[in-house]
Amino acid sequence: MAAGLRFDTHEVFNQSPPFETIDLFAGDVPLVEAVRANGGAAETAALSAFGRHWGSAAIGALGRQANDNPPRLHAFDAKGFRRDAVEFHPAYHRLMAESIAAGLHASTWTETGHHAPAPSEVLRAARFYIAAQVETGHLCPITMTRAALAALAAEPALLGKIAPKVLSRGYDPTFRPWWQKSGVTLGMGMTEKQGGTDVRANTTTATPDGDGYSLVGHKWFLSAPMSDAFLVLAQAPGGLSCFLLPRFRPDGSVNALRLQRLKDKLGNRSNASSEVEFADAFAWRVGAEGAGIRTILQMVQLTRLDCAIASAGLMRMALAQAVHHCRHRSVFGKPLIDQPVMRAVLADMALDLEGAVALLLRLCRAFDRAADDAREAAYARLLTPATKYWICKTAPAFVYEAMECLGGNGYVEESMLPRLYREAPVNAIWEGSGNVMCLDVLRALKGEPEADVAAELTREIGIALPRSTGADFDEANARQLVGKLALMASAQALKASAPQAVSEAFIRTRLMHPHGALYGTAALDALATQLVLQRVLPET
Repeated sequence: MAAGLRFDTHEVFNQSPPFETIDLFAGDVPLVEAVRANGGAAETAALSAFGRHWGSAAIGALGRQANDNPPRLHAFDAKGFRRDAVEFHPAYHRLMAESIAAGLHASTWTETGHHAPAPSEVLRAARFYIAAQVETGHLCPITMTRAALAALAAEPALLGKIAPKVLSRGYDPTFRPWWQKSGVTLGMGMTEKQGGTDVRANTTTATPDGDGYSLVGHKWFLSAPMSDAFLVLAQAPGGLSCFLLPRFRPDGSVNALRLQRLKDKLGNRSNASSEVEFADAFAWRVGAEGAGIRTILQMVQLTRLDCAIASAGLMRMALAQAVHHCRHRSVFGKPLIDQPVMRAVLADMALDLEGAVALLLRLCRAFDRAADDAREAAYARLLTPATKYWICKTAPAFVYEAMECLGGNGYVEESMLPRLYREAPVNAIWEGSGNVMCLDVLRALKGEPEADVAAELTREIGIALPRSTGADFDEANARQLVGKLALMASAQALKASAPQAVSEAFIRTRLMHPHGALYGTAALDALATQLVLQRVLPET
């Protein structure tokens, strides 16, 4: 008997083995097929190498350590001088270095700051999805760094200066001026205490000051406060404007960012989020005065996409853990995976994840082609908020259901499931709540190309969307409309990437017949059940 399996009173048996040392790409059939269907087949070997690396026990341990040892704020040094520095565990820095080396922060951009050729978004999304399965907190500065370049395009001279540092594959966590570093990360701060989502209510002021502006005010949430610079919104003489605020002033002195405290968050423990005051802090304007929202939305469109990818990654890891456990755990004389009610639950969950992955990679293909294809650009504008709404709102209940599949073992901290569960709600809140996403979809549907995208979905799937326009349209029904739009787009994406039995089961159980409020209530036949369960984790 191996050491650790026998106690004085009993033996340890009927427990699932650790879910580690796996290929998080090749072992995920829906992901492999969605990448192939959206132009990424040539990178299969590289993605599999990435999946094996991130599926290793060593990388998994970094995720646990980074969350067990959250960041700490050091506002002052021993002599009483302002320090305003955040200290992270070494595991967090290792994860940052791994993601940056893999290009998760910049692989969709060229050296000149332009969008990289297709399928850069698809390939980057596959890697981001895999990394999110292991640890999502560190991906906050990763996604903001990637997305910030889209906003900085409004200020070409500034972009030209900072882009080479952003595009570097070297992670440099030292606290020094950005131009002295081998690589930099970028953060963002938009919301204030009195406004939240309503950024037009921001009171932070920006006064012209030499080659830049002087900012006075605060931000209620400043994500990743140890980033080298931040995109922020402030009221300039010409109206609400976008600014890049560096941690160090051009003369090399520390900029006047006063970190008040770190947020004590439900999840996202490895990542620091802070409250901050700007006491005549130096910043460069990005875009024209008064164009702040239009400028920052170039960034937000990309961060919203990553919110959806990360949520799907949480769902994937939770489901994989559940299926793995149920294959190795016997109850009432046979494996859990063979118990009819459990099979129904797992297959129902797997079908939602199939739709989410297919939709995400199809959406990323639209981002890849948007610059040269007006219809793809319209698809991205319409489906980004709809996708974020559906996937991010689905994730918490999905992860909870997976936790229950593991029983009491899934509820204790030695399991990964509590961390996934705490992490799941945040992406529905960040970058625009569910209601904000629904209102964005309604606005997009007023555009002719976006309305044409919705009409094509209706024709292809054969199911009509609820009416979304007209003077008497009730915004209270927006969630019903947007949820159905996302499901129809998922069905369309599945028809292009998954077996016919999967897409037909999705359409039948998600669109043609009412689905129960809980997983395990879809009327899936035995063939569809067996197929989707085998695709979650192929048995070898």
